[in-house]
Amino acid sequence: MSRIAIIGGHGKVALHLARRLTAANHSVTSVFRNPDHTADVEDTGAAAKVADVQALSTEEMAELLRGHDAVVWTAGAGGGSPERTFAVDRDAAIRSMDAAEAAGAKRYVMVSYFGAGKDGVPEDDGFYAYAEAKADADEHLRASGLDWTILGPSALTLDPGTGRIETGSGVTGSQVSREDVAHVAAEVLDRPETAGRTIEFNNGTTPVAEALDAVAAQ
Repeated sequence: MSRIAIIGGHGKVALHLARRLTAANHSVTSVFRNPDHTADVEDTGAAAKVADVQALSTEEMAELLRGHDAVVWTAGAGGGSPERTFAVDRDAAIRSMDAAEAAGAKRYVMVSYFGAGKDGVPEDDGFYAYAEAKADADEHLRASGLDWTILGPSALTLDPGTGRIETGSGVTGSQVSREDVAHVAAEVLDRPETAGRTIEFNNGTTPVAEALDAVAAQ
């Protein structure tokens, strides 16, 4: 059994992930901002922790994460203002990485997106702040001392999970269900050999475990 903290614990991916992890007898703490969401989070079997990561310092986050083995970041500003996007998707995410190192939670899984990077999105594009924020956060994570894995799911859907994905060389972005993103995150946590890898994926035809075993063997 591992102790896993999910940041952004009321998101749809996070709720699926918490259910999957608690069903596998992991101890899960789900961190979320709105106290009205406590019952939803507790229904997954996770321990609910109300905290606004945008407002927490690195030291306060480290205290929150102390005693955990792994951190999964699924939080996001959710299309708010550019200022809030940078505050959450970049700044708070980076503080959580530094906090995880300070707290000894060495395993860190970031839910990013397919094709994340500074790919020349114009500043007047509504996607600019998110693309820049995620790229900066991913870059900081890669340079950290954490055992990191970055997940790059393509366009997210609300479809039921299939348990099957496609990933690897030559795969271009398509779509993937949020439930399958949670499935991938859970499987990655069980595979320390996926540390140091960025895994981009869509729904596909290969069982998740088999696809990740192939990634780990590369």
